[in-house]
Order: sequence, then structure tokens, then C-alpha cells
Amino acid sequence: MSLTREQMAQRAAQELKDGYYVNLGIGIPTLVANFIPPHIQVMLQSENGLLGMGEFPTEHTLDPDLINAGKQTVTAVSGASFFSSADSFAMIRGGHIDLTILGAFEVDVQGNIASWMIPNKLVKGMGGAMDLVASANDIIVTMNHADKKGQSKLLSQCALPLTGVHCIKKIITDLAYLEIRDGCFHLLEHAPDVSIEEIQDKTEGKLHIDAQVKPMAL
Repeated sequence: MSLTREQMAQRAAQELKDGYYVNLGIGIPTLVANFIPPHIQVMLQSENGLLGMGEFPTEHTLDPDLINAGKQTVTAVSGASFFSSADSFAMIRGGHIDLTILGAFEVDVQGNIASWMIPNKLVKGMGGAMDLVASANDIIVTMNHADKKGQSKLLSQCALPLTGVHCIKKIITDLAYLEIRDGCFHLLEHAPDVSIEEIQDKTEGKLHIDAQVKPMAL
């Protein structure tokens, strides 16, 4: 069985390290805030000017004026700070983000990412993704392995307009955890009850099956 959006976020949260400054993109990445391991402390940053973003609010903690870059209501942790989007992007462009977790439409074997535009379709636009993929110290993509028609989103070459080039090294999909090295996708973990054959079938780009592929621990 493929992973839910929440399980993908839970797996992505395992990549967080104590003391990290982390930016979460729109969609699945925002859910990572709900799965931060209790033994570490990270500071979540949002492009609209918030450092110290917390979990999604409950009915009792909801503040309609407190939102992230995707206009979702959020909470703030103790010690959070608020500033202009100009200062926020200065933090990003200055290389002060340890890890960013982004969604994507496509990723290819060269580490290119397309995440901002589908011709003739209305999407929210670039946002801060171009700055993040150019400046973050580490980047993880979370997305479905294939689209609604069953077509792979892990490609030999991206067909959509690119957000960044040669910048993606790690991918978490609803089927697997993979790393990009040497011009191919390296399969390191598979989702519980998902076969390697299914992953191969839904990966259009060159796929290397590591000898120690293991089930994903959630």
C-alpha cells in the first residue's frame, strides 16, 4: 500500500537534525511540522517572514492572522520571530537554511526539478522555490511517484519548465525513498507492502536497486 500524505511527511521529518533551520514548501511539506521528533529542536522558517513556525492549529489555538507562505493558518513556537519577506529572503539567499522540503511536479536523474508551472493550467506560481533550491544547504522533494494517469514523475529529463538544475539529491514519494547519484535514482527504501517491481514500473528515469533496500520505517 502506498504512503499517505501524512506518512510521507512523517518520513521526511526523520531527516531533520537538532539545531536545523528548515523551510517547508506548500502541500505535503507543510505537514512535516506535525511530525518533528520530540528529542530534537528545529526552527521552521516561512518565506512570508516567520521563524519558529509550529504545528497546525487546533480549533482552540487558531489565529486567522498567523499564516505561512501558502496562506495556511499556523502556530508559532516559544521564541518565534516575525519580520518582512525581504529579510526572510535575505536569510534564504544568504545560505542560512539547513534544509528545505519541497513538493514537485517532476524530478529527473540529473537532479533537476520542475515545481512551478504547468502550461495552460493555473498554479500558484514560483513562490520562494527558485531561491530555496539555489541557496539551501540540503533539499528533499516529497511528491507522488506518478500522476493521476499513472505516468511517472521521476524522469530521465524533466519536460516542464525548471525551477532549479542539479540541486535535488533526495526524494520521498508515496512508494519509496530515493537518492540521486551518478545520473540515476538509487532506491534505498520502499513503502511497506509496495513491491520493488511496482517502483521500477513507475520510475521512467534510470533506477538503481541498492543491495540493501529496506522497508521504510514509520
